[in-house]
Amino acid sequence: MKKIGFIGVGIMGKSMVNNLMKAGYEVSFYARNKAKTEDVIAKGAVYHPTIPECVNGCDAVITIVGFPKDVREVYFGKDGILENVSEGTYVIDMTTSSPKLAEEIYEEAKKRGIHALDAPVTGGDVGAQNGTLSILAGGDPQAYEKCLPVFEAMGKNIHLEGKAGSGQHTKMVNQIMIAGTISGICEAFAYAKEKGLDIPTVLDSVATGAAGSKQLELQAAKMLEQDYAPGFFIKHFIKDMKLAKEEAEADGLTLKVLDQTLAAYEELEKRGDGELGTQALIKYFE
Repeated sequence: MKKIGFIGVGIMGKSMVNNLMKAGYEVSFYARNKAKTEDVIAKGAVYHPTIPECVNGCDAVITIVGFPKDVREVYFGKDGILENVSEGTYVIDMTTSSPKLAEEIYEEAKKRGIHALDAPVTGGDVGAQNGTLSILAGGDPQAYEKCLPVFEAMGKNIHLEGKAGSGQHTKMVNQIMIAGTISGICEAFAYAKEKGLDIPTVLDSVATGAAGSKQLELQAAKMLEQDYAPGFFIKHFIKDMKLAKEEAEADGLTLKVLDQTLAAYEELEKRGDGELGTQALIKYFE
């Protein structure tokens, strides 16, 4: 596997493309706005103005776009991926998207002799930059093994979770955990502030104990500094939580903490904060 097509050169995608090129892969990519991708072009990635041109001759095609509707469009839409890749190509959707849509892509790809994997990631913009993403794959074991070197160029903690859709279900688990953790951090900070405690001192005191977490490590300092620049957009986290809620409710499962956290983020989005990073949840508690 040598040539990779890439669709979705955003905050995460740019770093992933850079790491693929560092690993020796040739990367061609499609983007709606070429001007926003000049940095990856300068490093050697080849821009194409259409998806058919981007995926032509590629051994694998990776997508990491915004929403399930975007995934559907790039795979099934006019001039989409499945109509334009060759038989035997590997298509890997790394968007956090619908498990049902992942299954649909897999089934349609299989009919065409194309190998499909769903492989959402976690680790945020820092993990993408450092090539240390966790990659949660779903699909056939043979396709996973073939694509493992590609995954290893972008991540460190890489697992096949099961059949098609399993990667997306595992990402839902991850997002449910994050929802509970980040809301807990915000509530704890609100309590500390109300009781007149010095929050940086409190943070130093609890960070290495049982309350320590990756979210605390990544987000607490940003909250204290009121740095709300997005590593992961609120609007995208809302999408993820809605997907998890939908999947849970389909099986009669109620996730109360998720529901409460989703409602808080939706309130922030109504205020115009959807483009901020998820750490901006602290604003809801102020």
